[in-house]
Amino acid sequence: MSVADRLWLARAVELAERGLFSVTENPRVGCLIVRDGKVLGRGTTHPLGGLHAETDALADACEDVRGATAYVSLEPCCHHGRQPPCTDALISAGISRVVAAMRDPNPRVSGEGFAALIAAGIEVDVVELDAAKALNEGFARRMRGERPYVRVKMGISIDGRTAVASGESQWITSSAARSDVQYYRARSGAVVTGIGTVLADDPSLNVREERFARYGVIRQPIRAVLDREGRLPGGAKLFDSPGRVVVFTRAGHDHARAEVVELATVEPGVVVDELAKMGCNEILVEAGAGVAGAFLEARVFDEVIVYVAPKFLGHEGRAMVPWSIERLEHALTARIASAETIGDDVKVVLTP
Repeated sequence: MSVADRLWLARAVELAERGLFSVTENPRVGCLIVRDGKVLGRGTTHPLGGLHAETDALADACEDVRGATAYVSLEPCCHHGRQPPCTDALISAGISRVVAAMRDPNPRVSGEGFAALIAAGIEVDVVELDAAKALNEGFARRMRGERPYVRVKMGISIDGRTAVASGESQWITSSAARSDVQYYRARSGAVVTGIGTVLADDPSLNVREERFARYGVIRQPIRAVLDREGRLPGGAKLFDSPGRVVVFTRAGHDHARAEVVELATVEPGVVVDELAKMGCNEILVEAGAGVAGAFLEARVFDEVIVYVAPKFLGHEGRAMVPWSIERLEHALTARIASAETIGDDVKVVLTP
């Protein structure tokens, strides 16, 4: 592996990042086709059902690619899905070498894509890059049968309150913090909230900022509501944006406008498992203290994103979590991964 190889491969990972806000069920992949130091084609994974990065790069190629090297952020697929195998496309195009940043965690592909290329006489090199793994961590987990990557977002006052005593909470944090939350919505397959938040605040939970548009479209995440008693109003703002609204409820409840998933128990782990079946690799929990606290208490989270506003709401304000701990040794402990100023607020990211 030369220095040039590593630089081209890093560039392929950067191309994969273009799918951060448009690709949520498939892995985010980038591909760069290079020959004699010249870039012939660039590609990235399109939204579900569209071109994969390799075929996108081949279509983008400005000339014949025979003898070229394909730098890819993920092992090329070798099975028929909504698109034909990328391995077949690379072989047919006459690619002579493939350099990949990671093996595909999908059991249908893992190692088999490389084997197909090698069998066709194509040289294969793999240099695992952390950036490539981070881009598809949720996908990798789901392919391994684990839960998706879960983020819990909370906005609190400096004295740890999520609302005043009456329940009013809009807006504790600044507009800059709310804009920052748009980033997490845009990259998530689903945004989860509780019926209490819907009834109290009537949120849209959509992606509004044009900076997240890809191919002229802003992809909307699934809006998922935990609603045990089937109280979701048909006129809620959740229905004003395109895309799916899914209600997780107990048996016997129906809804005219939302997809209904009946569960024996509407608990965090069960809900996340159901969203994984819907193809969600990353999930954002954007809810009140009850639902957010339930995810924390159940340890169903990978990040907690807390926006701390320089406001004091008093001892009668709503607590950050609804459960109590009698002994310090039983406290839920997390690690501060990062802290920064966002507008007037401080953003703290915690990991288990």
